[in-house]
Amino acid sequence: MQTNNSRRKFIATVGAVAGGQIFLSPFIGKSTSNIFTNEPITVAQIIDRFIKDVPGGVLKQTVDTLKSGSLDMQVKGIVTSMFATVDVIRKTIAAGANFIIAHEPTFYNHEDAVEWLKNDPVYQYKANLLKENNITVWRCHDYIHRLIPDAVTMGVLTELDWKQYADKKIPNLITLPPIYLKELIKHLKIRMGIEAVRYIGDINQTCSRILMYPGAAGKNAHISGIEHFKPDVLICGEMSEWETAEYIRDARSKGDNICLIVLGHIASEEAGAVFLIEWLKEKFPSIKAQFIPSGNSLSFA
Repeated sequence: MQTNNSRRKFIATVGAVAGGQIFLSPFIGKSTSNIFTNEPITVAQIIDRFIKDVPGGVLKQTVDTLKSGSLDMQVKGIVTSMFATVDVIRKTIAAGANFIIAHEPTFYNHEDAVEWLKNDPVYQYKANLLKENNITVWRCHDYIHRLIPDAVTMGVLTELDWKQYADKKIPNLITLPPIYLKELIKHLKIRMGIEAVRYIGDINQTCSRILMYPGAAGKNAHISGIEHFKPDVLICGEMSEWETAEYIRDARSKGDNICLIVLGHIASEEAGAVFLIEWLKEKFPSIKAQFIPSGNSLSFA
């Protein structure tokens, strides 16, 4: 399928990039302390090195914590993914790796609180799988979004071949050559390997000004962004149907030409996990690192 080939090509290209053309590194050149050593490297060293590149440093409150394992574990190999799913964990074990860096929660809620799950068989299976195979999982969500510019957004722009159209100060704001909404949707599906998207709007409407919010930015960001930037299209990862979608439906009934495209959360942010591979190759070249896609949890009938 063309969509899958496109995303595989994107990931392969990222892995092959080197030197001054590293596409997704917003802080390349700001810090050059790479770790070239044959000595064991721990989870803590890798996390500390990443946080060193983040403006403001260590966060007092964050969801970017260990979900399993320990900081002093010696790292044999690293896997990055959107979710540390059971399937991703199994593939990590098969690859001989023992450290997973995931962008999203491991245990089905934003804070990864597990007290309410302690007697749940699915939670127990997953937690035991990690423990029995000595796998450490670290969530890298708040920190990667605090890079300047946001590494996830820049990754998506590169995946879509839109970096040249993005505003220099606000890269979420994109001005494209005029394009029909149906062609814009086609472009997104092909470049991101998406089988289907949800949308609101006239597919024959001409669009140019795009506001893009990967992930789940929420109604406040979506609606205030529409009001402030006046885009032709809001592209988001996901939204609550009774919030952003209803606002846009009413805006169109009022006479506004705003459209909405919902990509799906995973597809909209997966480029951030790909970014981490390039960062790891640069900072920790002695450790094998690979991106394993978690895939979409939902299918389309």
